[in-house]
Amino acid sequence: MRGRIIVGGREQRIASPRDAIRAGLAFVTEDRKGQSLSLALSVGHNMTLMSLAALGKFLTQGFIRSRDEAVSVREFIERLRIKTPGAATAVGTLSGGNQQKVVLAKCLLVGPRVLLLDEPTRGIDVGAKAEIYALISGLAREGAAIVLASSELPEILAMCDRVLVLCEGRLTAELSRDEATSERIMEAATA
Repeated sequence: MRGRIIVGGREQRIASPRDAIRAGLAFVTEDRKGQSLSLALSVGHNMTLMSLAALGKFLTQGFIRSRDEAVSVREFIERLRIKTPGAATAVGTLSGGNQQKVVLAKCLLVGPRVLLLDEPTRGIDVGAKAEIYALISGLAREGAAIVLASSELPEILAMCDRVLVLCEGRLTAELSRDEATSERIMEAATA
């Protein structure tokens, strides 16, 4: 499958994660423990890792501006209601839902225009799911484009304005919110 990536009316050439971030894209992988978090590092370091590495957001002449970093971390802990004893707590000690919120905060710190979410609520409790759904809806209302990949039909039906169904790498259906039903999605997924 081939295609083009256009963000803000401009075609983007993406050859690395840094290119994607600079183009305004952020990606939340379905494997938060294996690919998104460094479990031994703190909540704060996990949140700012992408900003430091890709954008130098908290760097001045090679030195970390710790105060600015700490302010941003506190802001996102509060905004996303992350239940943690503090920013210095090892992220591996948090619940799955709070770990996922740290992953989302890490992506939001780079200010994406497009947020790609792959199974964003897998393995988290109902309360955390509701909070993450509210966050995603709020980001969409603020103008962010959200691309949500999910194997949970209720999640797709509740969260998506448009549903694209893929089967073996082929697009088999494009459905509006009004057209999307469990039956139509399953039919297209097995076409």
